[in-house]
Amino acid sequence: MITAPELTTIDDVLQELDRARRNGPLQRIVIPPCPELLTRLQKTMAVAEPDLNEVARIATSDVAMSATLMRAANSPLYSAGDAAVQTIGQAMNRLGLKHTAAVMTGFLARGALRVNAPQLQRFWERSTKRALAMSHLAERLPGMSPDLAYTYGLFCHVGMPVMAQSVKGYLGTMVEAHARIDRSFVQTENANHRTDHAVVGALVSRLWRLAPAVTAAIRLHHDLDALGERSADPDVNALVALGLLAECLMRRHETLDADVDWVEYGATAMTWLHVSDGDLDTWFDELQEAFDAV
Repeated sequence: MITAPELTTIDDVLQELDRARRNGPLQRIVIPPCPELLTRLQKTMAVAEPDLNEVARIATSDVAMSATLMRAANSPLYSAGDAAVQTIGQAMNRLGLKHTAAVMTGFLARGALRVNAPQLQRFWERSTKRALAMSHLAERLPGMSPDLAYTYGLFCHVGMPVMAQSVKGYLGTMVEAHARIDRSFVQTENANHRTDHAVVGALVSRLWRLAPAVTAAIRLHHDLDALGERSADPDVNALVALGLLAECLMRRHETLDADVDWVEYGATAMTWLHVSDGDLDTWFDELQEAFDAV
């Protein structure tokens, strides 16, 4: 694989993934197919004026997905004390079309990527919290897309369950990687398997046709030395930086110490996004109920 400093554009990342899929270590990784309903949703959302009725038909084609949308619309982040929504149409209206699609994407991803290993017990819970936090923060930062932020937050670590399902010994690698202090998590993954969850997660994003900026951000979310460099793609840098902020707020909510990435690169992420400690404290207070609900 190419080293991260060489990946200065989104196209660089996409080309690297395609090469590794054809000739490199990613050939043996089994990627679950993109769910049919998600493919249908993506096609619907790809046009300039998506058909709201078609989105509603997709949403109501699965009772559990409908319930997920209703629950999201009635959550503290979106209800603002208003009366509970009673129909899918009301839920879509409250969430907005793009966030409706993002919530549906998350539901369909959970169904396609089942997580049973104890090492990943809270995977989708934490992914959902990260997605909610990133969407909330993106709404408060100029020029950021809340739906892209939500999607990145949801899929950021999706390479882990995929590797757990298709790479022999990966669950043992996870235990080892958490325990080692002489090298990073992804360095241990690469030492044992010649690839890591950031690369595999980016491949999932690529094959499932998620936004190219999301794919690149997933690929680079542990290659943080370039975070403050202007040569890197600004949209990718913004997603990666926002992900660090969301993780920081999640860990604060869970009364955990800051992780290694935040200790080393948190200040850089805040500088890139023009965020202050006071902003973080405010957003933490705003997200409490949403975190508790998840």
